[in-house]
Amino acid sequence: MSESCYRWQDDDLILSIRLQPRASRDEIVGVHGDQLKIRITAPPVDGKANLHLLRYLAKYCQVPRASVELISGQTGRTKRVRIHRPKRLPGPVNPPASD
Repeated sequence: MSESCYRWQDDDLILSIRLQPRASRDEIVGVHGDQLKIRITAPPVDGKANLHLLRYLAKYCQVPRASVELISGQTGRTKRVRIHRPKRLPGPVNPPASD
């Protein structure tokens, strides 16, 4: 498993994502190169895919929607997302090292 699809910054999880919009269902597929591949059902128009992705990740990671932020990739399929203190981690992500 590649750890380059994510990194920890204090309590924040930073994910590098390859997004596939207009999928048949919302799901985290797994690691694709150095990115976490995620499929969502929303179309890539008017920011709908971005909003859907952030809501999906908030629900998946069991955090409020306000704890999930799109850092980069507003218009492309490659995105970086920050999740503050996720309670549940996507498959390839390991918990942060304890101090």
